[in-house]
Amino acid sequence: MAKLNSNYRKLGAGYLFPEINRRVAAFQKKNPQVRIYRLGIGNTTEPLPPSVIAGLRAGVDLLASPDTYSGYGDEQGEPDLREALALLYRQRGVSLNPDEIFISDGAKPDSGNIQSIFGTDNLVAFQDPAYPVYVDSNVIAGRSGTYNNASGSYAGFIYMKCREKNGFIPEPPAEKADLVYLCSPNNPTGAVAGHKELQKFVDYALKNRAVIIFDAAYAEFITDPALPRSIYEVEGAFECAIEINSFSKSAGFTGVRLGWAVVPKALVVEDSEPGEVNRYWLRRQTTFFNGASNIAQRGGLAALSPEGQQQCRAVIDYYMENARLIREGLQKIGLTIYGGVNAPFLWLKTPKSLSSWEFFDKLLNETQVVGTPGSGFGPAGEGYFRLSAFGRRAAIVEAVGQITANLR
Repeated sequence: MAKLNSNYRKLGAGYLFPEINRRVAAFQKKNPQVRIYRLGIGNTTEPLPPSVIAGLRAGVDLLASPDTYSGYGDEQGEPDLREALALLYRQRGVSLNPDEIFISDGAKPDSGNIQSIFGTDNLVAFQDPAYPVYVDSNVIAGRSGTYNNASGSYAGFIYMKCREKNGFIPEPPAEKADLVYLCSPNNPTGAVAGHKELQKFVDYALKNRAVIIFDAAYAEFITDPALPRSIYEVEGAFECAIEINSFSKSAGFTGVRLGWAVVPKALVVEDSEPGEVNRYWLRRQTTFFNGASNIAQRGGLAALSPEGQQQCRAVIDYYMENARLIREGLQKIGLTIYGGVNAPFLWLKTPKSLSSWEFFDKLLNETQVVGTPGSGFGPAGEGYFRLSAFGRRAAIVEAVGQITANLR
């Protein structure tokens, strides 16, 4: 008799974003004439830049002729795209070989899949709060104990608390972890780790033969030149870190789907030889994945061109102006808010000790604005609320106006 993977039963109550959609749908059913302002899920809204559109169209045109048609490509990505990414890293002082870069259909799939090349007996540490896929994919893999509803956490995991007092940048765990998940700029808090903070984690990983899974999907939103955009800007990171990144937010590819993972050949774990982790990920991708869309990869290549980077930068600046409007507007009515300076997310402290979900309902009912409860990102997110700068300018202005005028 077939049996299910019982680890799915360990997962906490419904996935965060579907629960948000359920509550919003219930509100809209009762209030069908009311306009909803969405500052919740981080989905891009601006059109793709012209050079990217041209690249995607060129990719389509290549498929229209027998002379240029291509079917399956390299599972690890087209060579010219991997070389373009290697060049991008070199421009930032990071030397990578193209065969250390693996093209995928997005950072979220990579974040969920990367754990599959590591043993299920590895002890995992997470930034808390954290993007849900890190935790949930490790639960499904069988690395956790049971979920505790009271604490909002899983037995068998290490939670590295991100609090106001540490600037939402955690310290490495006191105990020995095997896998350590970090995200900078951080989703959901908007905090960005500096060189010194990341060096602590790299030193910890090297000492404990641990692997850092570093999500840099929002690196292009960093404008402060003193802040690292890649963990490989930190000494020793090639020996202990895997970096995941994406075109989703930097180039607007949320629906196009394109990302990459960097697995250095120098990375060594407790029971491996040099290059073996890289080969494991290559085997995983060639076994389970037939490669990203060749059309999407043409668009990615266009996004990395000088013209593409300039046009994508303009879109990023547009979103960061949205972040400024949200931050300054909410500060004027006395709300405490973090982030939104080198990241597209803002981390709001709920007023009057309201829980995250209580504030969600209050904001929806009083202002018709939808955000994301911080508790959905982990136990340390309780008492906070994430707002996203992704949205059309007019809607952002109206949403801020709704909050400033109607939030009681």
